[in-house]
Amino acid sequence: MDLIVAADRNCAIGKKGDLLYSLPEDMKYFRAKTLGKTVVMGQRTLESFPGGKPLPKRTNVVISDDPAFTPDGVVIVRSFAELFAEIAKYPADEVMLIGGGSLYNALPDYCTRAYVTLIDAETEGADTFIPDFSRREGWSLESVSEPLETGGYTIRFAVYLNHNVKIFA
Repeated sequence: MDLIVAADRNCAIGKKGDLLYSLPEDMKYFRAKTLGKTVVMGQRTLESFPGGKPLPKRTNVVISDDPAFTPDGVVIVRSFAELFAEIAKYPADEVMLIGGGSLYNALPDYCTRAYVTLIDAETEGADTFIPDFSRREGWSLESVSEPLETGGYTIRFAVYLNHNVKIFA
């Protein structure tokens, strides 16, 4: 499994349940990296999508402990054990963790790569953060793109490699 996320200079990714920035080039990158793959997310991430609908042309796996949560078009898992059993059905490099904050903080060590869009900005009042992969033990920067302007911000696409991937147990 890999993860994909956009974060500002302080590793902030959200505020009050919303993304911090609207970045067209990041959305293109996200689509290119996830199309045709299995995407893993939490319930609130799915509910944040337009109409609360799953992403098209992807297998959507949603972790939720709410037994009343049963949306159409997604695979629901109720625990990390169920999640690991479900994603074991797919090639590891075809599974992408896409949010939200609690999953980014609980599962990064099970990921091989982190595709992080680095946003050259800071958000006042951000309340959701990811680990700092540039300082996380066992992770190294594999590549980073040249700067790109989009949505009024400068971004770079960074890829971090986990040298100690945990095995699903």
